[in-house]
Formats: sequence, structure tokens, C-alpha cells
Amino acid sequence: MSRLTRSLSSELRKVRSTKLWWILAIVLGGYSAMMAAMFAFMFGAMFAQLGDAAPQLPAQETANMVYASVSTFGYVVPLLFGALMATGELRHGTLGLAFTLEPKRGIVLLSKSIVLLGFGILLGIAGLLGAVGTGAAVIAASGGDPVLASGETWLLVARELAAIGIWALIGFGIGVLVRNQAFAIVLALVFTQFIEPALRAGAQFWEWSAQLAKFLPGAATDAFVGASVMSSMSALDPSLPEGSGSLGIWGGLLVLIGYAVVAVLAGWALRWRRDVV
Repeated sequence: MSRLTRSLSSELRKVRSTKLWWILAIVLGGYSAMMAAMFAFMFGAMFAQLGDAAPQLPAQETANMVYASVSTFGYVVPLLFGALMATGELRHGTLGLAFTLEPKRGIVLLSKSIVLLGFGILLGIAGLLGAVGTGAAVIAASGGDPVLASGETWLLVARELAAIGIWALIGFGIGVLVRNQAFAIVLALVFTQFIEPALRAGAQFWEWSAQLAKFLPGAATDAFVGASVMSSMSALDPSLPEGSGSLGIWGGLLVLIGYAVVAVLAGWALRWRRDVV
């Protein structure tokens, strides 16, 4: 057994020994189901009431926005998961034990990153079970087509899983940087639920700010996934300002990976290489 394999096994057992991952999986599944059902019902009611005056959105685009609720609104959950796993180790001193068993800290960092990416994908599966299951049912009940047989739908699902996994890595890097568990929780909630949505909405009124807003992490996530209620609001309500366009799938992926790499490497350079206290 190689040193990396032993470290991976140790990190896997460490995560599985806590309740955090499955509690957050339930939270993400329930939250995603609620948001998907709300938007599916809203779209169905809007199209029924407006009739011919309703925005002419294809069934695939409507379903994509509903199913993308996991990445549009739920990315805070893997962010919290990664941050809490990092700050929890620092708080309880288990990181020092990991370094004792495996002196090469780069191996420990790599194994933690791989394990957190995997558990982030598991969180994404829980979220998608809620969003797709509930969203498809509400769309069908409203007389729409949930397009579950479409390959485009399942490509979107695959991109969401990748995005949620990357967000767990971003959270891990932030957790290593800030060290304080309470501060990490507050920072994640305030940024994802208040600061970034406000910045993205306000930035659309000026061309220069709209161009910058495309590089915000949530906007990059929406671009990579390929669908989002937030990025399509102008199509649903013509009175709203049009967005400046997204980065595209590959551009969004590169920016999102960039955030993860910067967060993890910054944690490595500023915190991880120091003595654990």
C-alpha cells in the first residue's frame, strides 16, 4: 500500500466517522427540493396565467433552470462542508496527528482534497435527488415536460455534480485560511446568501461591472452548469436589465477551478506549512 493510499484511507475514515456529511446531504436534498418545487410551480403558474403573453421558453430551458437549483442556491452547503472539515481538524488537533502519521504534508493535502471532492459529489447527488425528483414531479403536474429522457438534462446533472465537488474544495481552502469555525460559517453564509447575489444583481446596470460580475464564483458556477434562474431573470421578466452573457461552460469551469486552486494553495502557503498549534 502506497503512502498516498494509506493517507486516503485515513482521511476517508475520518470523514465517515462524523455525522456532518450525511446531515448536510439531507439539508441540501431538502433545500434543493424546496427551491426546485417553488420555481417549477412559479413557472407553471406564470405560463398558465399569461398564456400567449408568457415568455416563450423551451421545455428544456425551463427544466434546466429548475434542476440547476442545486448549484444556483445550494453551493453554500458543500462550501460549509469543506470549511467545517478544515476548521474542525484545527480545532480538535487531529491535523497534528495526521502529520505525525504522514510527515509529508503535501500527501496529506492531496488526500484530503481527493476525499473532500468525492464527498462533495455525494452531497451533489443528494441535492439532485431532491431537485430533479421534486422539480420533475411539479413540472409534470403543471402540464409541462420534465425532459428526463434528454441527454442535455443529464449532462447538466453531471456538471452540477462536478461544480458541487469543486465547492467543497473551495470551502476547505477557506477553512484552512480562516481557522476559526464560527467565522468560517458566518463568512460562507453572508457571502453566498447576501453579498454575491447583491453584487450580481446590481452589477447588471453597468456594462463594466457586468463584465466583472461574470467572474464571481457563483456566476462562474452558473456558467459552467449552463443554467440558472439568476442568470436568466431578464428572459423571464423583460423589465429587468439584460445580463452581459456568461463565461460559457469551459470558461466557467476554468474560473471555478481557479478559485479552488487559489484557496487550497493559499491555505497551504499561509497555514498548512506552519507548525500546527
